[in-house]
Amino acid sequence: MKRAIAIAALSALLLGTGTVARGQTPDQSLAQTGEDPAERSGAADPSVGPETGLPLPRYVSLKSSRTYARRGPSDSHRIDWVYNLRDLPLRVTGEFDRWRRVEDSEGQGGWISFQMLSGVRTLLITTDMAPMRTRPAANAPEVAQLERGVVGRISECNPDWCEMTVDGTSGWVERSMVWGIDPGETLD
Repeated sequence: MKRAIAIAALSALLLGTGTVARGQTPDQSLAQTGEDPAERSGAADPSVGPETGLPLPRYVSLKSSRTYARRGPSDSHRIDWVYNLRDLPLRVTGEFDRWRRVEDSEGQGGWISFQMLSGVRTLLITTDMAPMRTRPAANAPEVAQLERGVVGRISECNPDWCEMTVDGTSGWVERSMVWGIDPGETLD
């Protein structure tokens, strides 16, 4: 019995974690403690994903209308969230193997297989009845009123406005009314 405990303690020490419970892999133990396996991988630059070399954090969107966010980076981890909105923007904050740690507009999330994510940039309307306008100006005519929770594809973003397309209708929405782009970020 002492030998098994010593081996588990030694494994935990070598991996830089707390303890590994009996019957768990080190990754399962890390996921339960809230530690990030990507952080222990020794990535030299935390602003770059160790698997893809792409910037962290970054925005992606969901490919499917039903996607599971898990407690840790494998199919054996518990499902914490089920996302039911295709094209929903998510923020990637970590990478481990074929998994991406993501968060939504409310700061919730988990680990999602990279196969369920797309690099297509989308925006989520965060204000009820946000006016979509013909050009990026507060006095421009309205094209539509967008309800909270509507998702559209980004065409362009300047410091104050984003042009987006929702169900075939294009127009400009104030950045303060959307989520899916960082402050100061511009897109052409």
